[in-house]
Amino acid sequence: MQSVFKKSGHAELAILALAAILFACLFFAGPAFAGADTTFNTALTKFTDFLEGSGGKIITVLSLAGGIVALASGRFSMGQIAIPVGVGVGAGTGIPIVTSTVTATI
Repeated sequence: MQSVFKKSGHAELAILALAAILFACLFFAGPAFAGADTTFNTALTKFTDFLEGSGGKIITVLSLAGGIVALASGRFSMGQIAIPVGVGVGAGTGIPIVTSTVTATI
């Protein structure tokens, strides 16, 4: 019977600690302003340039090579052709679309 009380005491203590942490997080939280922060602009620019440039080409070529290897294995599937095409289109045009959507939303 004592082990049941010990476990319930730990549960009550855990709930109390969680409530105290939640209250502290809400009480000490500061306002967040989106759109004016430029902290990650350098990283975003480098990553976007990489994917739109040589990185996107490398990813597309590797995807195409994987599709060719899969075709050479003897099993034909439209996915072996469609996936490299989709990767190429996504690397070429997907990055500007996502970037403009995120910029417009913020």
